[in-house]
Amino acid sequence: MQRVDIIVAVILLSLMAGCTGSEEGAPAVRAGADPGAESVEVVEMPEPRVEGPVSLEEAVAARRSIRSYDGTPLEAAEVSQLLWAAQGVTEAGGRGRAAPSAGGTYPLELYLATADGLARYLPEGHRLALLGGVDLRSELAAATGGQQWVADAAVVVVIAAVFERTAGRYGERAERYVYLEAGHAAQNLLLQATALGLGAVPVGAFRDADVAHLLSLPGDHIPVYLIAVGRPGG
Repeated sequence: MQRVDIIVAVILLSLMAGCTGSEEGAPAVRAGADPGAESVEVVEMPEPRVEGPVSLEEAVAARRSIRSYDGTPLEAAEVSQLLWAAQGVTEAGGRGRAAPSAGGTYPLELYLATADGLARYLPEGHRLALLGGVDLRSELAAATGGQQWVADAAVVVVIAAVFERTAGRYGERAERYVYLEAGHAAQNLLLQATALGLGAVPVGAFRDADVAHLLSLPGDHIPVYLIAVGRPGG
C-alpha cells in the first residue's frame, strides 16, 4: 500500500491514470478556483469501501480526541475513506451525501492541508483538486493559538461553509442548519478515523480570518471547523 501524504498520493494516482502531475514548486492557485480551470489539477481518489472490520458501535465506544501523532503519513485509501465519510456521495445521481444537509443545499466545502500542500475535495466523482505545494500546517496551528497537534497532524481537514447556498432556501434559519451540518460531517470523519485506527481531534478555536487568508478562500467560503488527523503517537 502507498504511504503518502495526500498530495503525493493523488499525484501518483494521476500518473497511474495517465494524467500529468503538478510540477514541483508550482505556484499555489486560489483555493476556490474552478476545478475545471486549466491551472488546477483534478485527480480521482481510491474507491471508498462500504464495509469494514469495525462496527459502528465499536467506533462510537472507542472514539477519543487524540492530540499526539507519530509523524508518519496516511495512505491514499485512508484519506479517501475519511473524505467520503464526511461528504462523500452515497446515492445514485450525486445528491445523497454521507452527512445530512438541510434541503440538500450542501453548503460545506472540505480542504486538506498536508506536508505536501493544499487540496480541495470534490464529492462528485470522489476527486481532489490540487491547489498548491506549500505546507500550511504550522501556520494553521498558529491560527489556532498554538495548538501544536494541528502542526503535527498528517492531515488537517478544514471544513468551510458557503452559507448563501442554504440561506437562499431557509433565510435566517440557515446559519443554524449549516453549523449543524458541519457537526454531522465532522463526527462522521472522527468515527471513520477511529475505525481506521487513526487519531483525530476537532478544533473549533481559531481565527477565522487567518485560516481563510492562509487557504486563499473565496469570500463566501467561511471556515467553521478544523480536524487534525494522524497515526496515534506516544
